[in-house]
Amino acid sequence: MSETVKLLQNLLDYSAAKSMVISKNIANIGTENYKREDVVFKNMLDENVNSLLKTSDEKHLGTFQTNESRNSKFEYVYDESKEMESGINNVNIEKEMTELAENMMRFKFASKKIGDHFKTIQNVIKGGSRI
Repeated sequence: MSETVKLLQNLLDYSAAKSMVISKNIANIGTENYKREDVVFKNMLDENVNSLLKTSDEKHLGTFQTNESRNSKFEYVYDESKEMESGINNVNIEKEMTELAENMMRFKFASKKIGDHFKTIQNVIKGGSRI
């Protein structure tokens, strides 16, 4: 499978994980002392950079991944800010809704591009557009 499709699949996986975390944050907006969660994109970026970039010496780009990040596809982190955005915890509903909309656009983009890729392959298998 092409590298582009692998990157888009990783983006879909990230978007799905991000959507679950955002949903959890929104569901717990009224929960006292709940700590907002997030998914770290950096690990996904590092994984994709390492899969695409080839170097002649491992010191050229430094170490992008630790052994820990290789075992887990994404890192889930707690927002440790002390600001009580909603009055009882650090979840800001406007920020969560903005991130949700942004995440939906990211997911739609990746799924459309993967769909287009496979439609192209299907057309090639069928013999293209015959007149």
